[in-house]
Amino acid sequence: MHPNQSREFYAMVDCNNFYVSCERVFDPALEGRPVVVLSNNDGCVIARSNEAKALGISMGEPAFRRQEFFTGNQVRVFSSNYALYGDMSARVMRILEGFSPEMERYSIDEAFLRLPSAVGDDLLDLAREIRRTVGAWTGIPVCVGLARTKTLAKIANRLAKKTPESGGVWLLDDPEGIEAQLARIGVGDVWGIGRRYARFLQAKGVDTALKLKQMPRDWVRRHLTIAGLHTVLELEQIPCIPFGENPAPARSLVCSRSFGTRVSDLDSLEEALSSHVQRAAEKLRARKLLAGAVQVFLETNRFQPGPQYNGSACQALQAPTAYTPVLHALALRVLRGIYRQGYRYQKVGVLLAGLVQEGNRHLSFMEPVGERKAAQEALMAVLDKVNASYGRGTLTLGASRTGPKPWHMRQERRSPRYTTAWAELPVVR
Repeated sequence: MHPNQSREFYAMVDCNNFYVSCERVFDPALEGRPVVVLSNNDGCVIARSNEAKALGISMGEPAFRRQEFFTGNQVRVFSSNYALYGDMSARVMRILEGFSPEMERYSIDEAFLRLPSAVGDDLLDLAREIRRTVGAWTGIPVCVGLARTKTLAKIANRLAKKTPESGGVWLLDDPEGIEAQLARIGVGDVWGIGRRYARFLQAKGVDTALKLKQMPRDWVRRHLTIAGLHTVLELEQIPCIPFGENPAPARSLVCSRSFGTRVSDLDSLEEALSSHVQRAAEKLRARKLLAGAVQVFLETNRFQPGPQYNGSACQALQAPTAYTPVLHALALRVLRGIYRQGYRYQKVGVLLAGLVQEGNRHLSFMEPVGERKAAQEALMAVLDKVNASYGRGTLTLGASRTGPKPWHMRQERRSPRYTTAWAELPVVR
């Protein structure tokens, strides 16, 4: 082993077709059928079952253009149900916390676990137990990738998903085995290598993950910055991406941090959450993304004595946005709904879900237009410029207590909120 290689392992746990799987938990008749889930206001496709993928349905397709196709191919279509998805996500995360004291949410349907060093068979048995437990307790199928770095764990998870005979688990540890797999993976599929860098590397003849790993480190740092160098080192089994410092996921974005001391009062939680929301919104704008839903989570430390409570709730926005005041107001409202007195909290965080590209979507009549939209964009541009020039947090929001009006969003095909609304619980007759 290289002296800088980790003696620990990371597990990347990823829920399979998460939004679709949530719908199937409460409607088993959907198993084996093509299913799609639509974005806010039933705009475009944001989730597909494997059967829907086989029919050629693409992510981001406008739903109205596919109505006849959906009907003719018996595709079940659902409006996004973020209250249900957020609650099911929280249940999965609570289960994963039981397998390691170091669990990090990466997205609404993914998490990293840090595991102690162990032999291969023991690790694989643990991964199988994770799959079995999550499946038995929630009905959600997951795949588990194991490796000594986060980047390799992501690749291992991908292999677990793409290889049915793996049983949903994959361990990358042997150097020769790692290189054999990296030779089969396109450079654009490496975690942290975006489209721009992928095009650049392919133009230089670096078209696989293995070729990237074999490039001289000084060349990588010169052309791909320190982040690219960290990726290459991670492919060499040298961990460089600590918890809380991940490349952005494609479908959701998380900002959270554990407190140095436990926190009990709502004001302190709101202050911390406010910081996380503002940072998350800044990341959205930098990547030209908009969020469709806001999830807030609260956690005590289950490995410490005392009363325990984990709270989580998710609420959809009326229209996708990266406007900080709207995200901030909704997040605070969700936090107040899940906060409980009498607990010493270890962490509060925000997860922005339902991400869509700024220009790759259908506009909603709920969105600001004209001068109002221009004013919002100008304000956020100033905010981001000042914070980029003078340091993060130079300009921040006050504790806004107002939020978007509670008008009803178009959700014509939403399934019941089985786990969060008493009136929508399934009834056995």
